Amino acid sequence: MKSAVETLNPTRVRLTVEVPFEELKDSLDAAYKKINQQVTVKGFRKGKIPARIIDQRFGRGAVLEEAVNDALPKFYQDAVNEAELSVLGQPEVDITELKDGETLNFTAEVDVRPALEIPDYSGIEVEVDAVEVTDEDIEKSVEQLRERFASTSPVERAAEDGDVVTIDLEAKVDGEVLEDGIASGVSYTIGSGELLDGIDDAVKGLEAGGEATFTSELKGGSAAGKESEVTVKVTQVAARELPELDDEFAQLASEFDTLDELKADSRKRLENMKQYDQATQAQERVLEKLLELVEVPVPEKLLEDEINTRKHNLEHHQLAQMGLTLDKYLEIQGTTAEEFETETREAAVKGIKTQFVLDELVKSEKLNVNQEELTEHLMRRAASSGMSPDQFAQAVVEGGQVPLLVGEVARGKALAVVVEAATVKDTNGEIVDLDDEDEAETATETVEAAEAAAETPAEEKTEG
Repeated sequence: MKSAVETLNPTRVRLTVEVPFEELKDSLDAAYKKINQQVTVKGFRKGKIPARIIDQRFGRGAVLEEAVNDALPKFYQDAVNEAELSVLGQPEVDITELKDGETLNFTAEVDVRPALEIPDYSGIEVEVDAVEVTDEDIEKSVEQLRERFASTSPVERAAEDGDVVTIDLEAKVDGEVLEDGIASGVSYTIGSGELLDGIDDAVKGLEAGGEATFTSELKGGSAAGKESEVTVKVTQVAARELPELDDEFAQLASEFDTLDELKADSRKRLENMKQYDQATQAQERVLEKLLELVEVPVPEKLLEDEINTRKHNLEHHQLAQMGLTLDKYLEIQGTTAEEFETETREAAVKGIKTQFVLDELVKSEKLNVNQEELTEHLMRRAASSGMSPDQFAQAVVEGGQVPLLVGEVARGKALAVVVEAATVKDTNGEIVDLDDEDEAETATETVEAAEAAAETPAEEKTEG
């Protein structure tokens, strides 16, 4: 077999392959064997029909077609390997010549990963928020904990902000009560915003036994997104009572003996959270700077496939689960269809560029993923998917997704290398020394977010 490569553009090549006919022997034998099992000829046992009889009865062309279809994938892959191409997606194959007993010639056009030059990235500088925990932050954190330990007691008065009311609901659309539009004994804290728009104004001022009707757009259920006439009846009003902020509360709400110890722990936890946010912010901004440094051509077909996948996942998975159409979602977001298309394309471009650049860094920096790193990543992915580690691992193996997970970890390590080389300062002008221990895993999460672009996650489509 002989092959040659012609570069059509930075992301697409044409392979020209010439195959001597003798190299088709195995595929021809397999074709005769397959046809033997599929047909019957009087006077011959099934599977024992001579090749010349098959040629006479069914035509040599049928055999050649079967043999070529069988052989093409192997010859194509051999040509790809010989040229050391990193292909993306499926090729467009054209058989240019097939002479029985002489030769098989074909071309294959396919997208490839572009050759990238990663410049010196040690000069990257970014600014991030300073880690500052104020007394106000501590008070807010303790107050939230205090809210969790609030008690309630029924009162005989009109409902006010912060009260917990027990209510019955009935929703109608076009005058008809919905099958899933009735709920009884619902507990609701006025002002929490956890139910329907307009319910706070409807129940405030009502005593037990009081009733009101209001109009609201349903957020879920069979009539999600539709205007509904909702009747709410208050069956009980209860006032919330917060515990006193003292050592006794600290002992009730935590493992600490004093309120001062509880506040000190709150400060430490808030600092850890802000340090994590700071590290994530640094990684996101370093990645943005890195992408600006590298010229990355994006294969058009790959981009279109990625855009379509993102739109399909949003419309048929995420929005479908919420009972929303794409049009209704855009209306809620205050976004036009044109703006949505632009944002989706930009997100897809960023995702593809991120993967290309970091994969190139993985190669140039000779980064490897060990079993411990892969296991840790798998555990985190399992937790976020709601599956047990064993279930998730089985699904990954059965789906042939192990290389994808390895790629995610490797790209996270590549970003961590760039972040380590960059200069990161906070808004106070202080150099930020990021914690190396968790940096790679945090960077993996940052990479995943950049590739998925949050609102319209797409499955990875760039492995050939």
